[in-house]
Amino acid sequence: MNLALIGTRGIPASYSGFETCVENLGARLARCGHAVTVYNRAHHIQYREPQYKGMRLVRVPGLATKHLDTITHTTLSMLHVLTQHYDAMIVFIAGNAPLCLIPRTFTRTRVILNVDGLDWKRQKWGGAARSYLRWSERTASQFAHVVVTDSRRVQDYYRNEYHTETVFIPYGAEVTPRPPGDVLRRFGLQAQQYVLFVGRLVPENCAHQLVEAWLRIRATMASDATLKCVIVGDAPYAADYIQSLKARAGGDPSIVFTGYQFGDAYAELAGNALIFVETSEVGGTHPALVEAMAFGNCVVVNDTAENLETIGDAGFSYQGAVGAGALADRLASLLVQPDVINLYGRLARERAHALYTWDSVTDQYEQLLQTIS
Repeated sequence: MNLALIGTRGIPASYSGFETCVENLGARLARCGHAVTVYNRAHHIQYREPQYKGMRLVRVPGLATKHLDTITHTTLSMLHVLTQHYDAMIVFIAGNAPLCLIPRTFTRTRVILNVDGLDWKRQKWGGAARSYLRWSERTASQFAHVVVTDSRRVQDYYRNEYHTETVFIPYGAEVTPRPPGDVLRRFGLQAQQYVLFVGRLVPENCAHQLVEAWLRIRATMASDATLKCVIVGDAPYAADYIQSLKARAGGDPSIVFTGYQFGDAYAELAGNALIFVETSEVGGTHPALVEAMAFGNCVVVNDTAENLETIGDAGFSYQGAVGAGALADRLASLLVQPDVINLYGRLARERAHALYTWDSVTDQYEQLLQTIS
């Protein structure tokens, strides 16, 4: 089939889980013999070669602003689609749902829309943007031929809220552990001696809960002086929140901010953590959480329904509504039980290998493509 993947920042992946999904899914679909085109945001992706991992890359501009970046880039991408004769396309992000009407109206291209989580709940959006995103959710099944969710909880939400039946296809994880090396040394870390957060540093991902919890732990328990808290990530348009995070940390040397890390650097940091903490209060299946499980991290999550669905019985949770206090209690109890940490690291890895692999995800997308062709 001649396929297009549209709506993300593009590849090589250097921002979030959607880009990682495009890279892994697209590369595997290409290896299966499909012609795969990925639409890149010209102002975001610096990679200039015409192909990557067997996928054709099309560079399309957009307005690089908080509210217009995605929609302008996707609109221009959809106009390009009209000249390409694709058999099917996979569009990412619920906010792009209305734009699916373009290929659906003017081409025979079959449109699959992956909506992810409930984007309108994110604190970065104002009233107008939230209203647009809620409307996009409602119209998703009208403008796309098939709607995909990566969480059973989000699938239930669409069924109950909009009487929309979606297809569940989970997120995948393929990780290559790396031994401790230059990256850990650069940040003053030792393997199995740090608690890790990975994600965009935006309010709804609640990294502040981990920072505050860590400061409480440091103040109340005689922990090993080498034990640290590592915050991996960054975010555009969130300078105030990031500044507030660092202000809360107060220069404590045990709290390390690394900024964005990808590829081998990310694998080294994620693969050598003692505990991984997922504090996010919004979203479907969080890619960093699935990858942490695949790395064999003991995981602790904010007790949202989506996070609990992801970890099953292979991790721990804390009351997100209570916040830092509940997280501090959970971490403090675990840090004195190394055997429990090791056990749940193994359980997390086994669950990830059983449920969340990119090969399985690709098989499910192929089956879906065959049914709608």
